Amino acid sequence: MKKYSLFILLFMLVANTDKAFGQSVISGKVFSKKQPVPGASITLKDTYDGTTTDSSGNFKFSTTEKGDHILVITAVSYKPYEQKISLSNQPVSLEINMKEEMTELNAVIVTAGTFEAGDKKRAAVLSSIDIATTAGSNADISAALKTLPGTQQVGEQEGLFVRGGAGYETKQYIDGNLVNNPYFTSVPDIASRGRFSPFLFKGTVFSTGGYSAMYGQALSSVLLLESIDLPEKSEIDASFSPIVLGIGTQQLAKNKKSSYGFSYNYVNVGLYFAVVNQTPDYFKIPQFHDGNVNFRIKTKNGGMFKYYTTFAFGNLGLRRPDIDSSYLKDAFSLKNSNWYNNLSYRENIGNGWKMTLGASFSTNLDKLEQQVQDNNNQPKQFASSVYWMNAKNFTLDNLQNLTLGRAVFEKKLGGLSALRFGGEYWHTYYRPKYKDSLFKQIDNYTAVFAEASIYISKDLAAQLGARFEHSSLINRSDVAPRVSLAYKTGKSSQVSVAYGIFYQKPESQQLFYSTNVGFTKATHYIMNYQKIYNQRTFRTEVYYKKYEDLVKQVPVGYNYFSYNNSGNGYAKGIDIFFRDKKTIKDFDYWISYSFIDTKRDYLNYPGQLQPNFVANHTASLVTKKFFLDIKTGFNVTYSWATGRPYYNILPDASNKFYIADQGKTKDFSSLNFSVNWVPSIGKENAKSFIVFFASINNILGSDQIYGYNYSYNGAVKSPVTNPAKRFYFIGCFISWGVDRTQDAINNNL
Repeated sequence: MKKYSLFILLFMLVANTDKAFGQSVISGKVFSKKQPVPGASITLKDTYDGTTTDSSGNFKFSTTEKGDHILVITAVSYKPYEQKISLSNQPVSLEINMKEEMTELNAVIVTAGTFEAGDKKRAAVLSSIDIATTAGSNADISAALKTLPGTQQVGEQEGLFVRGGAGYETKQYIDGNLVNNPYFTSVPDIASRGRFSPFLFKGTVFSTGGYSAMYGQALSSVLLLESIDLPEKSEIDASFSPIVLGIGTQQLAKNKKSSYGFSYNYVNVGLYFAVVNQTPDYFKIPQFHDGNVNFRIKTKNGGMFKYYTTFAFGNLGLRRPDIDSSYLKDAFSLKNSNWYNNLSYRENIGNGWKMTLGASFSTNLDKLEQQVQDNNNQPKQFASSVYWMNAKNFTLDNLQNLTLGRAVFEKKLGGLSALRFGGEYWHTYYRPKYKDSLFKQIDNYTAVFAEASIYISKDLAAQLGARFEHSSLINRSDVAPRVSLAYKTGKSSQVSVAYGIFYQKPESQQLFYSTNVGFTKATHYIMNYQKIYNQRTFRTEVYYKKYEDLVKQVPVGYNYFSYNNSGNGYAKGIDIFFRDKKTIKDFDYWISYSFIDTKRDYLNYPGQLQPNFVANHTASLVTKKFFLDIKTGFNVTYSWATGRPYYNILPDASNKFYIADQGKTKDFSSLNFSVNWVPSIGKENAKSFIVFFASINNILGSDQIYGYNYSYNGAVKSPVTNPAKRFYFIGCFISWGVDRTQDAINNNL
């Protein structure tokens, strides 16, 4: 009997544990918009008592606490919730309705016309390592961006040709400041690469249209580059190849509040040209020196002060057959010096305010000499009546200076909403010296702008802005409104639309003939759909661009023109992009396709024509695979485009332009390959990193014809092609102090 009594007593104690020990049971359900919130954290403030919700949003826990307490509920993507409850050994039952919180991780973002990269909070399209390892890019930012939709495969001149726009219609900015000469000076019919390494930047925003009101003077596109703040560790870097030798360092202070760095590269292609024959006859082997210095300081309030300066010197000379003669040659030589400085400062100034200041100065001097030579490479002179040949003998010293100041202020309006406003001033000095004639051109450009990002909910956002611009040289002003909307259609998908007006001053060479012209104008209409899920990105975009007030040439004599703003045009099309890092293990690829229908009446065009830099269809396939067992990555890129139109446009006796000859080039096709071997992978406690890299552009040796040059009378035309069918590169890159093996594995370095 005693055994049964003891059993009953124990049963009663267990069944009434909460009352026996003076505990209270807290239970309930957490939901949002009538949907359960699983995994929410439930705690009594300043105690260790609590639990988490189950898959249905339910929770239950016991506590010995007494009296009034605060119950705290937190969950990812929801605003923290607090409720006062009284505990007195009685059950407490709650139903808690949580409100969603907008964060950069879950809120919709405006993506119409924009590819972002480098910011891990957003959709990374191309990182710095992506750019470096895209076969065919050879670590050139613009070359890698040509694998994205909306761009053209233009190989005979530098620049990004975007959605029917010429290369000069795309501008580049570093830390908000315009870069006046982002590419090495071009040689006729040979594209030059960009001046800046992708590893200088932590973020890249490539806008193919509809860009922010904070930037201007680009009819088609902007490329926004944000430099890194502080390096992760101190390091020393070196590069070795038959073409380039380089050395550099980044040194991080012990307190990790500042850093400095520098690098220097010497390029000489003499050995390479001795092995790989080039179509031009180089009488001065191209040589380049470039270097940079930087320092960065982190402020007490989390701000950043950054200074970056780079210099470059180049020298080359080449000969080609003269198209107007069967025995004469055209000799072209170029000496270039460039110095660029960029200063930026951002600071949190309290009460939700942020200030960003910037200044830059650049100077670029090109000394060009063009000379007709005989078979003995001696200068050839002509009678004054042969003016078209005399025009080929000239010297030109081009000096371009740009001084810039910029200020932007931002005020948080609650959540992710913000108001940004500011202004900028550009002083442009352009001084060409043609033969013995000296010219000078000065422009003071001012702009003020304002833009508001408004998050109505985490699923709906708007960006409203406007920009006022004035140029003293042409004495014209304009106001450019910009509007973008984005709506989240699902957990990982969204739709964006954008509208904007964009202005650009005529080119400096055109303004020497006449300053009685105004800004050129483009109006953008864009609709975009994007889905990012499980390491896959899909986006498609349709657009329409209307060109107005384009610059037109009117011939008034040989090689002399007047200019007006009577030109116009349009561009419309669709872009498609898909990237997949998930389907095949350790295999990354992306596919892009663009269709464009565009015509414009500008410069010497006798009417609306498809520009000679535009192909109707372009496509690229980029693949990357790293094999860990052999420590080697293989990268393949294939790019294709339909033929581009070409024209021979001449003035007639009545000083009107007409088309003397026209056609379309053959399709563009290029297969590129690169391989990188990383022998340091797998070594424990590695304090150095080494990569051996090799690449071949245009493996199949496809004939790339970009257009045709014509003789003076139009009787002879010569194709514009690459200097050589293939380009080869082999090199070794070493870092001391930093182990980048995980970059090699995860990002296919």
